[in-house]
Amino acid sequence: MLLSAQSTPSSPEQLKLWRLGDKSAAVVLEAIKHKVRSLTTRSTTYLALKEVLYALNPVLRGWATYFRYDASKRTLAYVDYFAWWRVFRWLRKKHPKRTWKYLKGRYCGGGWTLQEGGLELFRPSRVRVERYRYRGTRILLPWMDPDELGNVGRFANSAYDDPSSLGALQEDLAVT
Repeated sequence: MLLSAQSTPSSPEQLKLWRLGDKSAAVVLEAIKHKVRSLTTRSTTYLALKEVLYALNPVLRGWATYFRYDASKRTLAYVDYFAWWRVFRWLRKKHPKRTWKYLKGRYCGGGWTLQEGGLELFRPSRVRVERYRYRGTRILLPWMDPDELGNVGRFANSAYDDPSSLGALQEDLAVT
């Protein structure tokens, strides 16, 4: 999906000022992509991969954790794909004369998981997507009768929920 000029902020500072709840999914996706791009620019090729992962992982983890209730699995997989390719291309710029085979052996440990020094790239696609759970009549309210609560009634009422305990507390406070 292409974004029009009106729907995207014109500078990185404006990206930070937008509230998450007011943005469309495309703008939120562009924000995380912008953050990944800013952490994997050519100006950071002097850093070790471990340092880049140390900066990038909290961003990816925080974004995926925040949006796991709202985003689809496909969106998380796309962010995972984007971040992985961005970091691997960053490695290609860091080591311009090295082959894919060399980079895979050195930084992927034989597989395709980017890692260095025991720290590996966080994979947003592995975050479990959860939907809003309908609680309906199981919402615990202190003024409901235990009969209305059904099976969960034993968890709803405790000593501090009893109105008579409030009256006893007020009497004790009035005496002192």
